[in-house]
Amino acid sequence: MRRHRRWPPRLAAVHGFDETTEELGQAILKYAEERLRLDPVPLDGPRTKEQLDVVAGETITPDGMGGLPALRLFEEDLAPACISTDHPRYLSFIPCAPTEAATLFDLVVGASSIYGGSWLEGAGAVHAENQALRWIADLAGLPPQAGGVFVPGGTVGNLSALVAARATARARHTGEGPRPNKVAGTVSAHSSIKSACDVMDADLVGVQVDERQRLTGDNLRRVLEAEGPEQFFAVVATCGTTNFGIVDDLASVAEVCREFGIWFHVDGAYGGAGLAAPSVRHLYAGIEHADSFIVDPHKWLFAPFDCCALLYREPALARAAHTQKASYLDVLTEAPEWNPTDYAVGLTRRARGLPFWFSLAAHGTRAYSAAIERTLEVTRFAAAEIERRDHLEALREPDLSVIVFRRLGWTPADYHAWSDRILAEEFAFVVPTSHEGETVARFAIVNPNTTEDDIAAILDSMADPA
Repeated sequence: MRRHRRWPPRLAAVHGFDETTEELGQAILKYAEERLRLDPVPLDGPRTKEQLDVVAGETITPDGMGGLPALRLFEEDLAPACISTDHPRYLSFIPCAPTEAATLFDLVVGASSIYGGSWLEGAGAVHAENQALRWIADLAGLPPQAGGVFVPGGTVGNLSALVAARATARARHTGEGPRPNKVAGTVSAHSSIKSACDVMDADLVGVQVDERQRLTGDNLRRVLEAEGPEQFFAVVATCGTTNFGIVDDLASVAEVCREFGIWFHVDGAYGGAGLAAPSVRHLYAGIEHADSFIVDPHKWLFAPFDCCALLYREPALARAAHTQKASYLDVLTEAPEWNPTDYAVGLTRRARGLPFWFSLAAHGTRAYSAAIERTLEVTRFAAAEIERRDHLEALREPDLSVIVFRRLGWTPADYHAWSDRILAEEFAFVVPTSHEGETVARFAIVNPNTTEDDIAAILDSMADPA
């Protein structure tokens, strides 16, 4: 007779759904529901390590504290020590404002124990993710065969695209000279481009921007001809720089890339979402020629962290660069189906695109376009308010939903004192940035719940000395 294994009591309690799990589950669902119902959500703010040590103490112990006490600790002490990125006055960095549908479905993804790396194990999830990717590809005007994968964020997306670009260039290299190992981009390119080049031991060559702070084909051509175009395996353009929201002259850059046969990558981690907004769609002319393209739905497409859509014009090139070979993986790598892990750095992956897919499926794409247009409307209001106030001055008219401006008469210390004060008051979260050595203020507006009243109130707080 086969004997059942007896687990030690403590281990037996780790897995399995019993009365304790039922009680904990109800408490977690209640917490999630109440958090989603908050309007507005609390801004909250950071605490020091010493303060958290006092309230939390040692949370990891041999016998555990129990689920309900751990949840209570998170709810009462740890969560309030985190700034809410979905607060309507969180205007720093690039906020995250997921829809309620996307957030709720993130719970489903976690509960479903889905492995999203292969078709064999997660066909239904991969099918849904690919439909969401197809919507983005269609917005960009990429061809029917375009496809890709959802990765954790823009850093991994940019790195994966550049790895595919270099592998493709090296496979085509037939000359006797050194294989191409350079990437062209501007100083406005996201820091992850420099990081990716460092990881790859590749050289990032800077290209001067034009008077509108954009990468252009003319400036790019000068650099390529001076350095030798055969040394480059990729050019990186940006549609929506992080600091200013600037969209490069994609059409002219694409033309030069075609002329020299160099991979054209477009980083739209923040700004790519603007493809869904008719009022700014013209700014993206030329993106349809991209060999690879990224956009983070967790930024301006209302998905939870962490979610970056990575798309390739010719996915087979990325698959050749990224597919991992091992005997235990033969059943996957020799199969004809679409395996997401073949298209990016990394093997293990959660089905992180599903919350985005679910929200798209639930609300429809027109609702997404309307929500993005709403943030652009509020940004234009902010620009107008800055213009009419004598003590404020915009550095540049916004392309998208980021606006950078100065408060006349303020020193760097004034900006930081003001920023610290309004966060301490849980009024708003707006950190300073810098441009050409000058400390300035910056709004990044990606939350449709941010209103004109919010903008006016924050600007009003800058009227008096910090």
